[in-house]
Amino acid sequence: MKSLKKTSTGLPHTEMTLPFVLLAVGLLSGCQLEPTTAKSVLELPPITGFPLPTIASPPDTVEEVQPKLAGIATREFVIAKDRGIVGGLAGISVQDGDTLPDIARHFGLGYNDITLANPAIFPWTPEAGARVMLPLRFILPDAPRKGIVLNLANMRMFYYPPKQPGAVFTYPVGIGREGWNTPLGQTTIVAKTVNPAWTVPDSIRREHAEKGDPLPAVVRPGPDNPLGKYALRLGFNSYLIHGTNKPYGVGMQVSHGCVRLYPEDIEVLFKKVSAGTPVRIIHQPYMTSWDGDMLYLEAHEPLQKWAGQKKPQQKSLLKQLRQTAAEKGVTVDWDKVDRILQRADGIPTPILSASTDLPELVAQAPEVQHPEHFYGQPAVPELTDSDLVLIVADFANEVTAQQLVAMLNHQGPSIPARQVEKNGSYQVIAGPFKNKKEAGSVAHRIKIDFEIDAKLGMVTIQ
Repeated sequence: MKSLKKTSTGLPHTEMTLPFVLLAVGLLSGCQLEPTTAKSVLELPPITGFPLPTIASPPDTVEEVQPKLAGIATREFVIAKDRGIVGGLAGISVQDGDTLPDIARHFGLGYNDITLANPAIFPWTPEAGARVMLPLRFILPDAPRKGIVLNLANMRMFYYPPKQPGAVFTYPVGIGREGWNTPLGQTTIVAKTVNPAWTVPDSIRREHAEKGDPLPAVVRPGPDNPLGKYALRLGFNSYLIHGTNKPYGVGMQVSHGCVRLYPEDIEVLFKKVSAGTPVRIIHQPYMTSWDGDMLYLEAHEPLQKWAGQKKPQQKSLLKQLRQTAAEKGVTVDWDKVDRILQRADGIPTPILSASTDLPELVAQAPEVQHPEHFYGQPAVPELTDSDLVLIVADFANEVTAQQLVAMLNHQGPSIPARQVEKNGSYQVIAGPFKNKKEAGSVAHRIKIDFEIDAKLGMVTIQ
């Protein structure tokens, strides 16, 4: 049995209340200059906030960047004739070391998708053997099926390729946080950039400086660049669709207004779209669709900016459903509609009388084989004798320690971490690091992101 001893000054036990999401500050990135109101533009705006784009194609390895899955569709779907719903539900059993964000990324889901569909499961410390529902069924937004349609309400993008009629590609996205909202409206992709540099807007530099985390004027391509490897510039002034070095912010409101995709998804989308592709950004929390002779409802909680529209939108939905029921001669289960609106979990559910309810849908969902390794799952290197590490915190509670370890491992870039039992407590250790400079840089990130003072130490393996 290996045990670790630290040679630095001891840390006191720390009982902390950790949130069940990564602290937002550790996931923030973006390219907007200042908070703005929504505006639709179609013309090419002046370039501000980032340098002139370099038009280029990504490497011809797109087919290899996403996980290979057998028997389940995750990102590309066929749209059946006269249907507005695609995909299907599935389930997977948790194994030791899994997290919901790892499962979500592997199957093309965002943090919002996986956590809302599995409210009884702790995102960062799910119990082995628990069954996770994969909400891979989607109602297409009520918008022209042309180019890119982005629905902010469910933080999901739909791309309708012009050369593949009857197909849709759908990706989870991260969007602007409150005060830096991603704008609504119609625009186009005006430029494509490989390995973009980020000219940091003054507003964002001021924000980071106030937190004690100063940013350079320009962030060059590399692991610290929040734009990732690919960027699509929109006609909205200073807004991009781009990759990210913080993939576990996908499915959250954490950017400064731009739209972020998983690195593997933006690479595929980048190659498929061209300059001039139309982009429509909408906010539709309530969507309905027929699938054969069954009517489905998908509900999401409106984003905070549009929270005041919740009751009017629900009233409009109920009116629409009454009209549909009268025209089709069907009976709607209004109690079920009310439950779906209360759940607001984004799972399309049938709403006609005597239709299948959610527990039955979940029970009927096929089981997906657990992969050997989830796509993009952080790998923590082994520690060797006398490795340089950071002693992050001590906990009396093992689950709390596990949660912090998972959060550190899923930072962007990842901070390798593990927990070690020591003298009846659970110690969180980050590392190994090549030198004190690297360790100091990570300690600064932990201080900024988690408000924890990590201490330099070394390990002795027994």
